[in-house]
Amino acid sequence: MNIVKFLVAILAVAVAACGKTPALPALAPGDTVLAFGDSLTHGTGATPAQAYPAQLAALIGRKVVNAGVPGEISADGLARLPEAIEEHQPKLLILCHGGNDFLRKLGDETAAANVRAMIRLAQSKGISVVLMATPKPGLSVAPPKFYAEIAQEFALPFEGDVLGEVLSDSGLKSDLVHPNAAGYARMAEALSKLLKKAKAI
Repeated sequence: MNIVKFLVAILAVAVAACGKTPALPALAPGDTVLAFGDSLTHGTGATPAQAYPAQLAALIGRKVVNAGVPGEISADGLARLPEAIEEHQPKLLILCHGGNDFLRKLGDETAAANVRAMIRLAQSKGISVVLMATPKPGLSVAPPKFYAEIAQEFALPFEGDVLGEVLSDSGLKSDLVHPNAAGYARMAEALSKLLKKAKAI
């Protein structure tokens, strides 16, 4: 019986460890956050002031640069990221990419490889990374498993739920694949909470 209790205790510790948000370096007031992605970052379906980067900036009191390009696939994002990093010199990268790969049926493996390469590039320059999963079109509005696997692989703070929740609620969408202002607010709130859990703010 003692052995069983011991194993249960070990399992509980392991589960708790898996659920813990990895810590990030604290962001100073003058630090820049780079929100990098496609139309979901750009804010398609809302005004620039209603896009999630602008709303997040108001919540965390830091500069958040909107580097979202509508229609961009992950390969093009990977090619664009070095210039964006050089221009804005961010301390933190919020990466939300892959949705257009799914819409164009380019394959999960390609998107996963490009997301990994973007994370490695940022980390090689001393930039912290937060990963946000993009849902794959379908009945469940759920992200592919590779996002969670990559977050675990690189020990990244991870937001895997909010976009699925937003895009499952007609009151939070501007069209089938984009949030409206309220949906982007929900994204900003989720990221703000995640950054606080990670002790970045």
